[in-house]
Amino acid sequence: MEATIGIKADYQAEVAHSLAKILADEYVLYTKTRKAHWCVTGPDFHSKHLFFETQYTQLDEIIDQVAERIRTLGHFPPATLKEFLQLTHLTEQSREKNDSLGYIRELLADHESILMHLRGNINSYANTLRDVGSSDYITGLLETHEKMAWMLRAHLE
Repeated sequence: MEATIGIKADYQAEVAHSLAKILADEYVLYTKTRKAHWCVTGPDFHSKHLFFETQYTQLDEIIDQVAERIRTLGHFPPATLKEFLQLTHLTEQSREKNDSLGYIRELLADHESILMHLRGNINSYANTLRDVGSSDYITGLLETHEKMAWMLRAHLE
């Protein structure tokens, strides 16, 4: 059944496709943060293990919310690893060392990349595609990623 929510069907489809890319980025970042949680080593193991758990828990909530936003627009979110890897602009990394600072730098770069992508869509969603709901949603998501990035960045100062 078509979602009659005051946004043209082709605009809904365009926003849903854009949100699918965001969902893929969030899922890849979640997986990388889980890896950091599982694989971090060093004298700061315990504190970083807990820190990464806090971050991946937040990302898990974000993933669900983005997928539900796509459903709100009347579309189905991607839901396979293959789809996520095709849609994401993030890369998987292979590490020789499992030190916390290496993980933090990598995850920070990914958060900042997502931030730039989100910021680039806020006005387009609202003004071009007439979807102020999705624009507002990703503005809030942007603020969440800004705080998560700040938490990572603070470990590097």
